[in-house]
Amino acid sequence: MTSRSRSTVLSLLIGFLAFSAGYLLAQSPSAPITLFGPQSTTPDEASAQFDSFWEVWDLVHRRFFDQPLDDGRLIEGAIDGMLAVLDDPHTRYLSPEDEANARENMDGSFQGIGAEVEEVDGAVIIVSPIDGSPAQEAGLLPGDIVRQADGQDLTGMNLDEVVGLVRGPAGEAVVLQIERDGILFEVEIVRDVIKLASVRSEMLEDDIAYIRLSRFGNTTTQELEDSLEALLAVNPQGLILDLRRNPGGSLDTVVQIADQFLPEGTVLLERFGDGRERVLDSTRKGMAEEIPMVVLVDEGSASASEVLAGAIQDRERGILIGQQTFGKGTVQTWHRLANGGGVRITVARWLTPNQSWIHHQGLTPDYSVKLPDPAESQAESEDTQLQAAIAYLLGQPIDSLLDTGE
Repeated sequence: MTSRSRSTVLSLLIGFLAFSAGYLLAQSPSAPITLFGPQSTTPDEASAQFDSFWEVWDLVHRRFFDQPLDDGRLIEGAIDGMLAVLDDPHTRYLSPEDEANARENMDGSFQGIGAEVEEVDGAVIIVSPIDGSPAQEAGLLPGDIVRQADGQDLTGMNLDEVVGLVRGPAGEAVVLQIERDGILFEVEIVRDVIKLASVRSEMLEDDIAYIRLSRFGNTTTQELEDSLEALLAVNPQGLILDLRRNPGGSLDTVVQIADQFLPEGTVLLERFGDGRERVLDSTRKGMAEEIPMVVLVDEGSASASEVLAGAIQDRERGILIGQQTFGKGTVQTWHRLANGGGVRITVARWLTPNQSWIHHQGLTPDYSVKLPDPAESQAESEDTQLQAAIAYLLGQPIDSLLDTGE
């Protein structure tokens, strides 16, 4: 191998450390990370550590029986392996295709079944189906485990590979094997174009305003401001903010959203690996800082949803009704690489205003209310959590709706 080719490969290998693209998702602009541009040679301090890497690189190029090799795939595999050692499911490499898909999601639409997923202990878990998506219409629920896609076992598979199998052109079907409460069953879902409008609002009976926030994307702040302006113009006596099945999104966006509901003060605290901290605050410019408020949450409320709900709860701005939330208490940055791919890196923990870290625990609602079992409910549209929120805002008792654990 020539010295030039070796330097080029190394530049791609460590290119994920060149954060010149800036923070795009779950931003943390003051993360205490040394920033530098792409390297054309191995850094002196890393030279000895890379000797073994180059030995293996040379060996497979000279001795591996199936030639020629795909250097691009070798580099991607090296990056995947490096990040896997960190043992953090949220720190991972995205191929160029996955990077494009992810940015497409934030911008408003994609083709697929419409479900947010997480990898937990080698299993692919549904965090939340997207509102109005084929996944929601097919009955997928938060906590469902996706075991197979078109007969292919997904257990232990890289999450990006799983997404690649499940996504596909609109109009084509995928058969998923789902595990729910220990029971396996199959469901066929026809993929569609998933449009990602993130805010839906309406006036309910008894002058209660309702806002459904399904994610925190690039257009969510403006969508919410438009909805609040229309709702507050009719002088509602209470507001319900529905964060159920909201898997999260941009940290910048959720701070902007929180600013609409919270008076001046702390929204969250970021704590970095070197012990430094950064406090993100709300201002006194919100549109809905005084209206009585209830936030609906469930096991599909994750990440940025928990930031918002946790700030409202800790600062006693409103109450939480529903079920324990998902429990994701870390902040990621997202960077585009020279090969068109990207890397997502966990850079900090986030804490609620009372400095609680909810990772793997979630937020406990002020009032625990379960949705009825669809098999037992007489009305498919029965929403006991929403009923409890309305009753609370009207000053009516909600004891009969509470989950007593019996």
